[in-house]
Amino acid sequence: MTLLPALRGFGADRADAVTVAGTTLSSEALLGCVTAVADRIRGTDAVAVDGAPTPEAVVGMLGAVLAGVPLVPLPPGADECERGRILRQSGATVVLGRDRSGSHRLPTVPVDLRERSSTHHPEPEPGADAVILYTGGAAGPPRGVRISRRAIAADLDLLADAWRWSEEDVVVQGTPLYRAYGLVVGLLGALRVGSRFVHLDRDATAGPVGTMHLALPEQWARIALDGPRARALSAARILISADGPLASAVAERLRLLTSHTPVQAYGTTETLIALTGRAADRTVTGVVGTPLPGVETRVLDREARPVPADGESVGELSVCGPTLFSGYVGGPGFAAGRWHATGDLASVAADGSYRIIGRCGLDVVHSRGRRMHAGQIEEALLSHPGVRDAAVVGTPHHALGEQVTAYVVAEGLTAQVLIDHVGRHLSAGQRPRRVHFVDELPRSALGRIRKSLLIAGG
Repeated sequence: MTLLPALRGFGADRADAVTVAGTTLSSEALLGCVTAVADRIRGTDAVAVDGAPTPEAVVGMLGAVLAGVPLVPLPPGADECERGRILRQSGATVVLGRDRSGSHRLPTVPVDLRERSSTHHPEPEPGADAVILYTGGAAGPPRGVRISRRAIAADLDLLADAWRWSEEDVVVQGTPLYRAYGLVVGLLGALRVGSRFVHLDRDATAGPVGTMHLALPEQWARIALDGPRARALSAARILISADGPLASAVAERLRLLTSHTPVQAYGTTETLIALTGRAADRTVTGVVGTPLPGVETRVLDREARPVPADGESVGELSVCGPTLFSGYVGGPGFAAGRWHATGDLASVAADGSYRIIGRCGLDVVHSRGRRMHAGQIEEALLSHPGVRDAAVVGTPHHALGEQVTAYVVAEGLTAQVLIDHVGRHLSAGQRPRRVHFVDELPRSALGRIRKSLLIAGG
């Protein structure tokens, strides 16, 4: 099995195969640079690469994949303590490129885009680890997830079919290269399919359009507020949102500006993309589509019973199939055919389509015996034009059990304005009882809102 055919010289020889931070590499130059890196690290236990979007980082990452050495992307936003923990846990013995902290005393192998090599590196076994990615850390310390070459190939082939992805496409993204969506789906996906790849700047709000545009929900929210930028995306073939729920208000504004409703996809670090809408579907806002072929799903209530497929009943989503991870770093392997409980709440409709409600525990408010989903309240808050970011949690209340508490990034608004705004969209019981205005929401190094901190401080 050849994981990345385009990286091994198969397919079209493109003058603009990969563009990152304004630097463009042809297919020939990319192969030569990547092979030169692979020459220097072959046989290494694991290599770490800073996940900042630079040409050197991309070449270093692809060099690890070509050499068959497990790749450990380091979140650029991680502090020295977190980076050190990832390096120790993952077993990385080399840092490719620049080690920003410089205090972990691992050998550093520079990445020079002028170096070229024509060495032939044999394709590793399909079951070998390709990458070690760390989870978002929303509910606790991030965990290292081992993902095999076989799982990556399976997921990308299924997505290519679902999205009608071909070598004629130009993939444009600003999604982080240290997360599965940006690294596996975006970068490795383009090199498996053979399409061109363009990585945008950190804000992902400016750059070429391409035919496939990949972005995170928070990036789509910024794009939706930039009329000219959003309208330009009407020339794209497909817009894709993943790595979190996309607010209905954002999706609707994008539809009005671009004539496209983004296809929504769902996956975790452990599952890769497991559910998605299809390119030919008429996308329904808030629905993440159906399972990919060969991927099995189930939604179970608290008593481990399947919930009805009525679009309303909610339970925890579990996934089984060829895209699953191999195991956690330092833990036992993940047996084939085993179910993985995602920790996400979902509902399934009669047509088999899924909605993702949020995280178990963190995204549910228990008030007077009623279970309210934070994501619905967050969507209502985000539909107000003055709200830039919002998170909702349940905090203790002497009579209710828990009360709806909102943390909001906004200017020129009052708590009562937002409480009334939510009340116009949802039931009276879903209105926040407390609203805290903050400059920014606490996020993990991988960009996840750390609701556990909000609950602790609420």
